[in-house]
Amino acid sequence: MNSVILVDDQPITNFITRKLLQIEGVTIPISDFTNPVIALEKILKLKEPNEIIFLDLNMPEMSGWEFLDKLVEINYRPKIIILTSSTSDLDKDKALKYDFVEDFIIKPLNQNKISQLCSKYCK
Repeated sequence: MNSVILVDDQPITNFITRKLLQIEGVTIPISDFTNPVIALEKILKLKEPNEIIFLDLNMPEMSGWEFLDKLVEINYRPKIIILTSSTSDLDKDKALKYDFVEDFIIKPLNQNKISQLCSKYCK
């Protein structure tokens, strides 16, 4: 992975996720966005999908679903971790139908969850 991108409209969620990643020893660049439209603009400037994106589903400017659909539309396939407060099995099933969604994590994120994620995706 070249970078980690956090996309959540709640700044505190991005702050916590960043800190947990740093505690876990992640040293690659971490960018965070509270506006998914701006995050998508940055992602479009990248040459190839070599990042991991932590993505919330429920955001006002653009939902996580719209964000995922935009990535499909432009044929861009980064590794996506859904980080959401949704406990719906329907949301989980829908998210995992996207071939580049690697995991579906229910908030709050904690050190145990981030350790498991990093052992799979942050190396």
